[in-house]
Amino acid sequence: MKTLLKNAFVVNVFTDEVTKVNVLLENDRIIGVGNYYTDSDAEKVRDLSGKFICPGLIDGHIHIESTMMIPTELANVSLPHGTTAIVADPHEIANVCGLDGIRYMLEASAGLPMDIYFTASSCVPATFFDETGAELHAADLEELYRNPRVLGLAEMMNFPGVVMKDPEVLAKIKGAKAAGKVVDGHAPLLHGRELDAYVSAGVNSDHECSNLAEAVEKLKRGQYIMIREGTAARNLKDLIGLFDPKYNHRCLLVTDDSHPTDLLNKGHIDKIIRFASELGVDPVIAIRMASLQAAEYFRIPDMGAVAPGYIANLAIVDDLEGFHVTDVYVHGKCVVRNGDLIPIESPKVDMKLEERVRDTFRVEPLSAESFRLNEENGLCRVIELIPGQIITKEAHEELFFDQNSGIDINRDILKLAVIERHKGTGHIGIGFIKGIGMKAGAIASSVSHDSHNIIVIGTSDEEMAAAANKIISMGGGNVVVKEGKDIARMALPIAGLMSDFSAKDTAGFNARVRNAVYELGTPRNVEPFMNMAFVSLPVIPALKMSTQGLVDVVKFERVPLKV
Repeated sequence: MKTLLKNAFVVNVFTDEVTKVNVLLENDRIIGVGNYYTDSDAEKVRDLSGKFICPGLIDGHIHIESTMMIPTELANVSLPHGTTAIVADPHEIANVCGLDGIRYMLEASAGLPMDIYFTASSCVPATFFDETGAELHAADLEELYRNPRVLGLAEMMNFPGVVMKDPEVLAKIKGAKAAGKVVDGHAPLLHGRELDAYVSAGVNSDHECSNLAEAVEKLKRGQYIMIREGTAARNLKDLIGLFDPKYNHRCLLVTDDSHPTDLLNKGHIDKIIRFASELGVDPVIAIRMASLQAAEYFRIPDMGAVAPGYIANLAIVDDLEGFHVTDVYVHGKCVVRNGDLIPIESPKVDMKLEERVRDTFRVEPLSAESFRLNEENGLCRVIELIPGQIITKEAHEELFFDQNSGIDINRDILKLAVIERHKGTGHIGIGFIKGIGMKAGAIASSVSHDSHNIIVIGTSDEEMAAAANKIISMGGGNVVVKEGKDIARMALPIAGLMSDFSAKDTAGFNARVRNAVYELGTPRNVEPFMNMAFVSLPVIPALKMSTQGLVDVVKFERVPLKV
């Protein structure tokens, strides 16, 4: 079957030009681009007068689990926004369920009308500070590389292990290279000699840059830079200089971690293109960074351009700056027409895998005593959030443990705990955090990167126990508690990470729990659950919390609460 798309303006990502030209499709491919193609060349003709044909957008770094949706529902949300392919790192579910978690994601995404690729999770666990539900070694990843949908080694977060030449860490990089795969990086603020060691080990990219100088230093060492604009980490504005011609040919646009409400209401990669346009960027440059360059970096053949021989993944928009998507083609088939998505069926998943990912909690109920600290009043380390970032500061605050167990709502100092939930160790790391702004209650979640233990922030020990116990009884999710009762909850029964509801319903639950936290006093420029989820990730500076206490990420060592 041949289809002619005529009278549209085509975005050429090879030359950064826009020309009015006809496009001829046959089956899953583009077979011609030229005005010499006419109605007689095709069985089906669509007149797209006044519209623009762009290559389908590719998100080069995303965690499906962070959207809290199963792959089918993510496709339902993303396709109408012009996303036709993603490259996902399944390390969230891998840290809970190991290889079975990755196998589940592969099966749950097979055959969908969106190309879903994966990278093999490199850090399960992320560091030796973590307590996870599984461990993956270099030998475990070999089977994944035999799958054509696995394109590389996922973000190597254990940058200290790379720099210090840990044999197991280097074996993972070597295994990926031997299989002909790329190696994604994750090295926030790394520079100088340490960065040289990291890059020379074979790490090809970075998505953690939070300032232009950092990004340029990494670009000059040959890395690709993924410009991230997600829910909690919003780096585009600070990295706008990367759209300069000197740099943009080695940059990609990615979301990394986005909540379902944001994806539904604000968009996916199209949102980043619009934002870049508002900041003065030529949208054609942004489109190239969100299509061809992602395909070339990940070595996906024949994808990312509107050109003969390329896969017919197309996003059709009314205008380039506003980037309002009206139609989407995936492998030559129209899957979104005039804004309406053709219904998608979920792939069948092996029953044993389904059961495995729904049985992931091994933790007993908790009491207020579980969160008590036997400390003297004094100067303590406190994790301080930075709005719009997932890096944190180390603040030093005078805490009074004879007054509400160290909590001081007036100074926005709340208690924080991370509770091991995979193997019943009983370990609970307890500390303090500022920047959340709650005046009452507690919030808790089983989404806490990357080990995904239970994380709780509260205004009293009693409220924290109530919130943590709600997570246990739900078998995973997010909850907001006030006066011991949950005022909003969101169940995430799949590995404690994903919902089994529709995208719309999942987004609705997500909006309710977020709004409930704002009603407790959290400023609306803070994304409470996403920010909280990263407080337990000990590979992002500066101070983080594990199940066994505080971690100084810069020094890469555990540190006591007291200064």
